[in-house]
Amino acid sequence: MPETPLLQPVDADAIREAKTQIRTARFGALAALDPDSGAPLVSRVGVSTDFDGTPVILISRLAAHTAALTADPRCSLLLGEPGKGDPLAHPRISIAAKAVIIERDDARHAGLATRYLSHQPKAKLYAELGDFRFVRLETQSASFNAGFGRSYALTGAELLSPGDATLAAAEAHALEHMNEDHADAVNNYARHYSKAPTGNWALAGIDAEGIDIALGDDTHRIFFDEPLTVPEDMHTTLIKMARAARLALGDA
Repeated sequence: MPETPLLQPVDADAIREAKTQIRTARFGALAALDPDSGAPLVSRVGVSTDFDGTPVILISRLAAHTAALTADPRCSLLLGEPGKGDPLAHPRISIAAKAVIIERDDARHAGLATRYLSHQPKAKLYAELGDFRFVRLETQSASFNAGFGRSYALTGAELLSPGDATLAAAEAHALEHMNEDHADAVNNYARHYSKAPTGNWALAGIDAEGIDIALGDDTHRIFFDEPLTVPEDMHTTLIKMARAARLALGDA
């Protein structure tokens, strides 16, 4: 019997699966280098993403890994939640990254706060404390294991989503509008596109390639048919998806 190649050719499906793994992750294991001993230092962290798909964490200046990242920004982030049975049978992705600590007076802070707290609402309890900072883990490369015999080596560029600042700036208003005024449409997104049960689903993120919906700890990724290119696309695409879901579910 021929041996299965260690790495599979990277295709569009593998990239989409890897992006889904990152966009839906709520926590991960962050590995940094201890500044005193040089030994690996691993911590559990809450995870979200920036608009372009870059992983984002929120950490306290008092934490050991903050000192480690300040001394040496090289780090690795492991994402993937085990389920029943063999934990190695479930998908996971290991990301080699460079940590960029975002200060509160940075123009990027507000956008990161909106995205992170939409994905991690309980973090509102401590996100505004003076010693906490958001950190972008800028991806250099990644190793994605999608299951037995399905391992891929991905570049940082392959894991990023398109979209410029004007598109990103439209997200916060769209999230607020959909969650406050169109909760029925968000619920239909979950039921139709993710085959999820009905519930109080919320939009946790909108980017150029898709939306993230969440209900408690359950998060799903829904990709658009075509990427958004201008802010107006966000409104028209969400309406189109809502109509399609309503018709498919027989709620017209």
